[in-house]
Amino acid sequence: MKAGFVSLVGRPNAGKSSLLNRIIGEKLAIVSDKPQTTRTRIMGVKNYPEGQIVFVDTPGIHRPLHRMNVRMVDSAVDTLSEVDVVGVVVDVAESPGAGLRYLIDLVRDTKARTILILNKIDLMKKHKLLPIIEQLSKLRDWDAIVPVSAFTGDNIARLEEVILGFLPDGEPMYPADYLTDQPERRMVAEMIREQVLRLTRDELPFSTAVLIDQFQEPTGEDPVTRIYATVLVERDSQKPIVIGRGGEMIKQIGTTARQEIGKFLHGRVFLDLRVAVRAQWREDDRMLDELGVKEPEK
Repeated sequence: MKAGFVSLVGRPNAGKSSLLNRIIGEKLAIVSDKPQTTRTRIMGVKNYPEGQIVFVDTPGIHRPLHRMNVRMVDSAVDTLSEVDVVGVVVDVAESPGAGLRYLIDLVRDTKARTILILNKIDLMKKHKLLPIIEQLSKLRDWDAIVPVSAFTGDNIARLEEVILGFLPDGEPMYPADYLTDQPERRMVAEMIREQVLRLTRDELPFSTAVLIDQFQEPTGEDPVTRIYATVLVERDSQKPIVIGRGGEMIKQIGTTARQEIGKFLHGRVFLDLRVAVRAQWREDDRMLDELGVKEPEK
């Protein structure tokens, strides 16, 4: 039997979360076309006849400008010394630049096996892909290079096969029914934030967060899960964007989020949303702790 940890690292928007969701077969991480969507490490466990892989999705590695971003990048970099395999996820449609070279420099000294995962191959003709593979193969001595599409699922099975081959021998570390380390409340908060990202303007993604104020489990007398949450923004001018004219935007966010949460919880959901301004929350250590954007343990 094989068992071990695999870290998925990469630049923002490389498709790490989509890849995790595709492999696990469940939506563990929210997905958006906005950069820096993933803010915390997300673990997903998958069992195979040959063993168990523990995947760790990480925030995109970028130049941090706020305390929150420093924590995000630190948590991603910290995994490089903790895992058996590092999967460097690269968007094949993105031209290699300083950001990619910085990422590769970070993984240069890792003792883990390294796989270059070329994602989004569905967006590129095969004859254009081969020169990119040749170019990136020269950046370091990779243990394997695997082109995939997290969107279509193309070559995902091959990637899993390669990862299993690199893992050490060992018994499964988690029970067969264990899926993720993400608390239910945090996953619900992220589902709400996903709809904020999807439905509001481009200037909001970095400065919004969602806090779960109350989470009431269903009972025999009340079979509905009742959730009360706050959407945080940083400036007064952002609040009307989230609320919308006549409250239409916040209503739409609530409706679509409630539907997603209902599917996740397999039951009826009541969702109450409010919007609050919290200036500089991205620099507030206590707020970041509450949101789950924690500093790596030393």
